[in-house]
This record gives sequence, structure tokens and C-alpha cells, in this order.
Amino acid sequence: MDTNRHELTTRNGNSLFDRIVIILEQARTNVVRTVNSEMVLAYWHIGREIVQELQKGENRAEYGKQIIKELSAKLNNKYGKGFSSTNLWYFRQFYVVYSNRRPKIRHKACGELISMEKLHKACGVLDDLSLAVEKSEALQGFSPLLSWSHYRTLSKVEHKNERIFYEIEAEKEGWSVPVLERQIHSFLFTRLLKSRDKDGVLELAKKGQLIKTPADNMKDPYILDFLGLPDSKQIHESKLESAIIDNLQSFLLELGKGFAFVARQKRIQYEDEFFYVDLVFYNCILKCYLLIDLKIGKLAHQDVGQIDSYVRMFDDLFITKDDNPTIGLILCSEKNESIAKYSVLNNSKQLFASKYMLYLPTEKELKSMLERERRLIEERQQAGDEADQDRD
Repeated sequence: MDTNRHELTTRNGNSLFDRIVIILEQARTNVVRTVNSEMVLAYWHIGREIVQELQKGENRAEYGKQIIKELSAKLNNKYGKGFSSTNLWYFRQFYVVYSNRRPKIRHKACGELISMEKLHKACGVLDDLSLAVEKSEALQGFSPLLSWSHYRTLSKVEHKNERIFYEIEAEKEGWSVPVLERQIHSFLFTRLLKSRDKDGVLELAKKGQLIKTPADNMKDPYILDFLGLPDSKQIHESKLESAIIDNLQSFLLELGKGFAFVARQKRIQYEDEFFYVDLVFYNCILKCYLLIDLKIGKLAHQDVGQIDSYVRMFDDLFITKDDNPTIGLILCSEKNESIAKYSVLNNSKQLFASKYMLYLPTEKELKSMLERERRLIEERQQAGDEADQDRD
């Protein structure tokens, strides 16, 4: 063999070609991110210039329309498409919403050269996504992981705490713009407030959704509009189950962080009897299984007893020493407040019941449901306090 011949030898498992491809791909990704980030900053500055100009007009509405129309024509003539009147108004809105942000891009400094041993690890922008949230109460600057389309979507969210929550989650979870839009339109932030006090709401706004306990991942209601099923009690549970399996990716997104699909109609044998759990998932964050029982109609006492039995049997038969206790969730089309109050659902940390909706509800509907849930929680807490006093 000619040892002097240059070959595409491997180093640390990578050929010369592979190593060069990694370098080029990383460079291209960084270029795209840099260009995207610079455009976000440019649109913020353009929005500021527009706001300051429009403030000069006495008759602001008419003056503003004329200014934007003329500016749009000149910019499109010089740069081509992308500067329609609508987009210029978006730039203005973007600045108004984020006027208190310091116009910079959040990132970590990256060395000029990357060692070959670290080529497979992302370098530079937000190695640790938790660094995206600075220690101050408000976010500073803009994320290089979010595009202008992300920020344009976020600019439409009226409430500040809610808007910051979606921004943090979109960055941490890598949401595409369509996913971000769906989470906003399905009122994810509102649905996560069910059992949170004021401090819990502020934590959502500062840090996003942190999964520490099973309750942190539970929503009420679950929005299943993507199934395309009519909102009717005539739907059989098997049809609902089949629709979920057919739209599993969307259902996993709605289910929450860290879930992976395990089984459908999971068989559990106890002595000479067989039981079947509708859906089984595993949460990689909480390291536990989730059993879902689908119910058409109103929640009943036997439903609670059934999911309780399923969870106990599943823990006995399937979990390992590294798994945490199994979670049970009843998804029903109508909840029963008395059962939620006077059953094991009242104080269990592993059993839950939530309503599912086959259409996107209005904000008014969600607020009404949230108020009912909070009232129940307050009643439970009050009853617990009174019981503690009686014991004392």
C-alpha cells in the first residue's frame, strides 16, 4: 500500500469530507440565523422611525395612511417586494409592542475555531436554551432562534405576560410559526392557569412551562379541533380513539411536553380478567407512564374508579424501579363538579379529569371554565384548612 497517497481518512470517526460538510453546514446555518436576526433588528428600527414620524401628524389617521402609502411605494421601487403598506404597519406594531426591549440579539460568544471533537455540538447561539431568559424580570433583546414571522405573530398577543410565555416556549421548544399560532389560538397559556396562583402565573411568564409534577403538564380543557370530528355525543369512543391515532403528532403537541406514544388498547391481565386501557404514553421528563381513558358524555363515579384501578394495576405489573408512579387522565366531553370535589380526584396527585373540546373555544368560554375550576380549588383548600383546624 502506498502510504504517501492522500486519502479521505477518518479522524474521531469522521472522514475529511464529513468534517468539511459539518463546517460548511454550520456556517450556512449561522449565516441564515445572522441574516434573520439582523432583519428582526432592522424591522424594530424601521418601526421606531415610523412611530416617531407618525407622531408629527395632527390628523394622525389620515396623515399616517398617506405617509405609509408613500413610503411603501418608494421602498418597493428601491428594494422590490416586502415593503407593502401592511408590512410597514406590522413593523410599527412590532416596535410599539417591544419598544422597551433593548434592540440586540441574545447569544453567547463563539470561538473563531471549533475543535474537531466538538463539531457535533452546536456552538455559538444559545448552547443552553435556558440562557435565553436573563435573570432580570423582563427579557432583553430578541432571540436568534425566532424569525420575523414569529415576532410578527407574537406582536398580536395583547397581554404582556402571555406574550412573553409564548416567546419563551417557542424558543425553548423550537416551535415553527404554525405551531406557535396554534398554541396562541388554542389559548395554551390560559389553559395552564387552572391550578396556579399569582406566583405561578408570573413564573409562567418569566420561565415558561416548567414540568416538575404531573399537574404542571395537565390542561383543562384539551382542544382536539384537529381531529375533524363533529361536536356530538353520538360519536363512539372508538372513533375518537382512532381519530387521535390518525393525528398522533398533533395530539402529542396538545398533550404537552415530553410525551411519547406507547400503546393503544393496552391489555392488563389481573388473575383471569382482562382490562384494556385506551391510550398509553410515557413522559420522558417526569419519567412516568400516562394512562388515558376516553369518555363520551359526562364524568361518572365509575369512570374515576376505573382509572384508579388501571393505574394501580399498571404500577404493579409494568413499571420499573426507575419509573415514577403512573398518571391517570380521564378525557371526557363533560365534567362533573360534584365528582371532582367528592372523589379521589379531589386530593390525588396522580389522577386527573379534563374536558376535551372538538372545536376552538372562545376566550370567554375558557375564562368561564377557568373560574369554575379555581372556585373548586379554593373550596378544596378551604375544606382542608378547616379539617386541619379541627384536628388541632
